[in-house]
Amino acid sequence: MRTRGRDGPGVLGRAIRGQWRLVAAGSVLAAGHQAGEALVPVLVGVIIDRAVGPGDGGELLRWCLVLAGVHTALSLCFRYGIRFGERSAELAGHAVRMELTARVLHPRGGAGTGRLPGELTNVATSDAQRVGRVTMAVSAALAALTGLVVSAVALLRVSLPLGLLVLVGVPVLLGLTHLLGRPLQRRSAAEQERAAHASGVAADLVAGLRVLKGVGAEPAAVARYRHTSRGALTATVRAARAEAWHDGAVLAMTGLVIALVALAGGRLAARGQISVGELVAAVGLAQFLLGPLQVLAWANAELAQGRASAARVASVLTAPWGVGSGGLAPAGPVPGRVRFRAVHHDALHGVDFEAAPGELLGVVATDQAATGDLLRCLTRDTDPRAGTVELDGVPLTSLDPAWLHGAVLVAAHDADLFEGTVRENIAGTADPGRGLDAVLAASGADEVCRSLPDGAATHLTERGRSLSGGQRQRVALARALAADPPVLVLHDPTTAVDPVTEARVAHGLRAFRAGRTTILLTGSPTLLAVTDRVVLLDRGTVTDQAPHAELVTRRHDYRTAVLA
Repeated sequence: MRTRGRDGPGVLGRAIRGQWRLVAAGSVLAAGHQAGEALVPVLVGVIIDRAVGPGDGGELLRWCLVLAGVHTALSLCFRYGIRFGERSAELAGHAVRMELTARVLHPRGGAGTGRLPGELTNVATSDAQRVGRVTMAVSAALAALTGLVVSAVALLRVSLPLGLLVLVGVPVLLGLTHLLGRPLQRRSAAEQERAAHASGVAADLVAGLRVLKGVGAEPAAVARYRHTSRGALTATVRAARAEAWHDGAVLAMTGLVIALVALAGGRLAARGQISVGELVAAVGLAQFLLGPLQVLAWANAELAQGRASAARVASVLTAPWGVGSGGLAPAGPVPGRVRFRAVHHDALHGVDFEAAPGELLGVVATDQAATGDLLRCLTRDTDPRAGTVELDGVPLTSLDPAWLHGAVLVAAHDADLFEGTVRENIAGTADPGRGLDAVLAASGADEVCRSLPDGAATHLTERGRSLSGGQRQRVALARALAADPPVLVLHDPTTAVDPVTEARVAHGLRAFRAGRTTILLTGSPTLLAVTDRVVLLDRGTVTDQAPHAELVTRRHDYRTAVLA
C-alpha cells in the first residue's frame, strides 16, 4: 500500500519544497539573467535608431552605458543564480539519500527485500542525484519562460505579428517537447534499473571472489556479469538514443520557430513597417530564443529522468515493512530469558527451547537453513509464520523493533568492519563500559592489536581487508562484546582462527559474559564445551538438549555434526 506523498511525484515535490528558498532565489536570479539577455538585442536596436542613425555621440554614450549596466547585472545574476541552483540540487539529493538511508536502516526492515546491495547503492547515489537536479531544472525552466515572455513582449512592441508568432509558437513547442520526453522517461527508468542490477551483481562477485576462486567458478561468474553488463549497456544505449532523438527533434523545432520569426521580421522591414533598428532587435531576439528554448529542452529531459528516478526512490521508501511495528519498550532491566514456542518458519518445524537469564547456550543445527531462520527470527528480520519468539515472556512482535535491537544483539558470521581505526570499529571514540582491555582480552583481539604497527590506533582499510580473516573475526567479536547487550547471539565467531586461539576465546567469552544471556550458534566443539547447555536441531526440530559432553556421548548425529 502506497503512502501519500511517497510515490514518484511526491518524492519530486518534497525535493523541491525542501529547497524552496534556494529554488526561489535561483529562479529569480536566473530569470533576471534571461530578461537581461533578452533586453540586449532590444537595446542594440535602440542604439541604432537613436544614436547610430542620427549620428548623435552623446546619445550613443548614454545608451552604451545602459547596455554595460545590463550586461553587468545579467552576469551577476547568472553567477549567483547558478550557485543557488547547484546548491539546491546538492542539498535536495542529500536529503533524498538521508531519507533512503533511514528507510533501509529502519529496525522494521523490508527495504532491501528482493534487492541486491548494489541496487540500493545505485538508487541512493545515481537516482538521488537525478531527483536533486530536478530543483535546478525547475529554476532553469522558470528562468527560460521569463526570457521567452520578455522576448514576446519586446517583439509585440516592435510588431504585433512577430509577438503573436512567438506567443503561439512557444506553447505548441513546449507541448511537443513534453510528448517527446515520455519515451526518454521510460528508457531512463529501464537504464537505471539495469545499471542498478549490474552494480549489485558486481558487488556480490567482488565480495565472494575468494569463494569463487576456491571452487573454480570464475568462468561462470564472468559469464554472468558479462550478460548482466551487456543488458545494462543495451539499456544505456537505448536511453542515449532516446535522449538524442529528443534533443535533436527539439532543436529542429526550435530552429523552425526562430527561422519563422526572422523571416517575418525581414519581410516587415522590407515593406517599411519596422525600422532598421527594430529589424536588428527582432533578428537578435529570434536568435536569443534559441537559448531559453534549449534550456527548456534540457529541463524537460532532466524532469523526465528525474521522474523515472523518483519512481525508483519511491519503490524503496514505500517497500512493505519486513515485520510489524510493535510498541512496547520496557523501561526496567532486561533479565534476558529467550524462548522459542512452537516456532514454524521455512526450515523450522515446531522449534521449542529456552535460554535462561545469564545462561551460555549453544545451538547446533544439522541444517544451515535452520540456523539462518533462527537468526532472522531473533533479529526480527522476519516474524515466524506460526509460534512465537519471546523475550522475558513478551513476544518479540509486541516489542518496539528499535528497543529490541538494543536488547538483543545478533552478531552475524560475516560481519563487516569499517574504514577507521581498530578502536573506532570496536567501541567508537570512547571505551566500552567494561573497559577496552577487557573486551580485547576476551575476544582474543589483544593479540591482533599487538601485531599491528599502531595497536588499537591502527587504521583499517575498507571492510577491514587489511586484516586476515581470523583477525577480522576477533575484532568483530570484540565489537559485539563491547556493546554488552542483555542478550548476545553469536553465529560461528571463530571459524577462521587457530585451535589455540579458539580455546582462549571460548574461555574469555564465558568469563566476560557471565550473568548475561549468550546464545552461540556454532558447530565448534571448543566453543560448545564451555556452554552450560546445547540444543540440537535436526531437520528443523529440537531433538535433544543437554551439556556438550553428554550429547557427544549419547548422540551419533551430534557427534557427526560437531566432531566430523
